Amino acid sequence: MSESTPRISSQYLENFQHQTVRVVGKITQLRGESATMDANGSITLQLNRDTHLQLNHACEVIGKVQGDLSIRVLTSTDFGTEFDLTAADAVVDATHRYKEIFYGDGH
Repeated sequence: MSESTPRISSQYLENFQHQTVRVVGKITQLRGESATMDANGSITLQLNRDTHLQLNHACEVIGKVQGDLSIRVLTSTDFGTEFDLTAADAVVDATHRYKEIFYGDGH
């Protein structure tokens, strides 16, 4: 992917509508073609047929934020059940605190 994919959590969804982002969180619900992820708040994920998420596993999702603030998943990586989500939150915080380093002044 050549497009910039800023790391976000639920509180940043509105700022990144119609953009491709990275989100790390825990899968709290799976239902058909959608899932719910806890990433400092609830995010609805719109899954594709190649997305294989597991309940209560941490994962990283790269996807496009939709107008309804759900994320259409492009790709995902399972991190299992032992992943430190606190560390992932700290990375998101640093990304937005020093945004000029990570993705310029556009946001």
